[in-house]
Amino acid sequence: MSKKNKNVQKPTKEFIFQKKNYLFLFIGLAFIALGFILMAGGGSDDPEVFNPEIYSFRRIRLAPTLVLIGLGIQIYAILLNPNKKKD
Repeated sequence: MSKKNKNVQKPTKEFIFQKKNYLFLFIGLAFIALGFILMAGGGSDDPEVFNPEIYSFRRIRLAPTLVLIGLGIQIYAILLNPNKKKD
């Protein structure tokens, strides 16, 4: 019997994402956080008093748009392949 070579290579540990992916992930998180911060507030201390500020442009249009843009950036960051070579 001959001895078998035990040159089995151990798999190298690599991160799934690169620096560019993480950069876009953090940018997306910042957009989402900013959107939720802009949505906050507008309430009244007295429940008998109506505050029309809850229907402002900032809370109805701007903040949800920022959250959706942030989610889009998150999807892009996950699908981004920084190792892809351009032809």
